[in-house]
Amino acid sequence: MIWQDDFDGPAGELPDPLKWRFDIGTDWGNAQLEYDTDRPENVSLDGDGHLAITARRESYQGSAYTSGRINTQGRFARARGRFEARIRLPVGQGIWPAFWLLGNDFPTVGWPACGEIDILEYRGQEPNIVHGSLHGPGYSGGGAVTGRFTLPGDGFDAGFHTFAIEWEPNQISWLVDGQVYQRRTPDDLPSGARWVFDHPFFIILNVAVGGTFVGDPDASTQFPQTMLVDWVRVYGVAN
Repeated sequence: MIWQDDFDGPAGELPDPLKWRFDIGTDWGNAQLEYDTDRPENVSLDGDGHLAITARRESYQGSAYTSGRINTQGRFARARGRFEARIRLPVGQGIWPAFWLLGNDFPTVGWPACGEIDILEYRGQEPNIVHGSLHGPGYSGGGAVTGRFTLPGDGFDAGFHTFAIEWEPNQISWLVDGQVYQRRTPDDLPSGARWVFDHPFFIILNVAVGGTFVGDPDASTQFPQTMLVDWVRVYGVAN
C-alpha cells in the first residue's frame, strides 16, 4: 500500500491536514449551488472511523446550501495504481457526490488538458446507478468517455460499497465491490484526441448540490445528506 486514510479520530475532528486540504467557495464550473466550507458541520470525522461530508440547506455566504470538498493536492499524487474507497452514498434529487482524480498539472495547463478520472460519480435521484468517466482534451463535460454500473436491490445509500480503479499504462478499469464494469484505453477516445493519463493525479472527495449533472434539488430532497467514507487507499501496480 502506497497511501491510505482510515479516518480514525474523535467525532468532530477535521480530516488530517497532512493528507487533505479544503477547497472553499462555490461554483466550480458546473453550476453547483453549494458553498463548500472547512467547517466540521460539513466535513469531519464521525468518531466511528468514517469521514462525513454533509450537504445542508442553509443560507451561507450568499448560497442556499453548504457542503464540503477536500483533496490531496500538494500532499499526495500518483501516476497509476489501484485507487479505492469504501463509501456509503447519500440520496435525493440534486445530490451529487464524487470520488475522483485530477491531474497534478492542473494549475499550469488547466482543465481538461490536465485530465480527470471520475472513479465514482452519482446522481442522488438514481440511487442504484454509479458512473465512471474520463475527461481530457476533446472528451470532456458532456462528451466524456463514460460507463455506468447498476446495483441490483437496494441503492448505494443503503450500505457501504467499494469503488475503485486499476490504472495501468494505457488502460484504466473501473470496479464496484471487486467487479470490473468497464475498461478504457486510448482506442476508446474520439479520433485525434490525446490520452493524458500518464502523469500523477491527486484525489478529491466532495458532495455537490445541484449542477449540470444532476439538476437542482426539489421539494422531495431531504437535508442534511451525508456521504460517509470508511477509508481511502492507494496501491501500486506495475508501471
